Amino acid sequence: MMQIRSLISSLALALTVALPTAAAASDTTGLDRVELRPGWRMPDGTHMAALHVVLEPGWKTYWRAPGDVGIPPQFDWSGSSNIGALSTNWPTPIVFFEQGMRSVGYTREVVIPLHMTAETKGADMRLNGAMQIGICKDICIPANLSFSATLPPDQTRPDPVIAAALTDRPYTAAEAGVTQVACIFQADPNGGVILHASIDMPPAGGTEYVVVEAGNPHVWVAEPDSHRDAGTLHASTRMVHIEGRSFAVNRSDLRFTVIGDSRAVDILGCTP
Repeated sequence: MMQIRSLISSLALALTVALPTAAAASDTTGLDRVELRPGWRMPDGTHMAALHVVLEPGWKTYWRAPGDVGIPPQFDWSGSSNIGALSTNWPTPIVFFEQGMRSVGYTREVVIPLHMTAETKGADMRLNGAMQIGICKDICIPANLSFSATLPPDQTRPDPVIAAALTDRPYTAAEAGVTQVACIFQADPNGGVILHASIDMPPAGGTEYVVVEAGNPHVWVAEPDSHRDAGTLHASTRMVHIEGRSFAVNRSDLRFTVIGDSRAVDILGCTP
């Protein structure tokens, strides 16, 4: 599976798009419009902005954990000033299938809120960044997006587009009624480890897809096999180091996302 991703990446054409603060048409195949929405300064002194990516019909882009044939998004915030911390808020993704394998992402468009903390409150923030995303139709193409904007402290009116994206998020474990997440690990004869997770939670509706993130960028996690048994959702997956090395798994770093027809649920950590 990792070989498939590597093959797609090696055949893809790298593209670059400049992102102004206002909407602009893009010459990149698959991208209709990209923009940095400057957002607003919040009462606690933090700032909320967003990246808005609009795709051409039939094209898709990927969530933070894209699946085996997707290209994971990557960010670089170097060059920014008066920004002490920055976090991305990913809206609820959907599951689709490509080449017989599962992918997780978005069709048509996605607004990705960016929550920033100022080093000096009440002063301008300067956001300079670069982002690589995969956009896919018949093949996957990595698009390199660069952006730069000054975010003033006197803009305090919320942007309704960003506000809508913030509400379109997975439920927390508490909101979804998750009562327990138990993990069991066993050695895999082919290398790595096998994780068996049992999640006690109400159904998320329809077919429930489970995404597992290891909390370690060097650990590859296979698409889990999952099934429900009454009030418990079971998921099993294989985890290996991308360079074939040994590794440790911290249960508190594990992240489970359950995507159903009615809701998605974001679950952090598990117990033995």
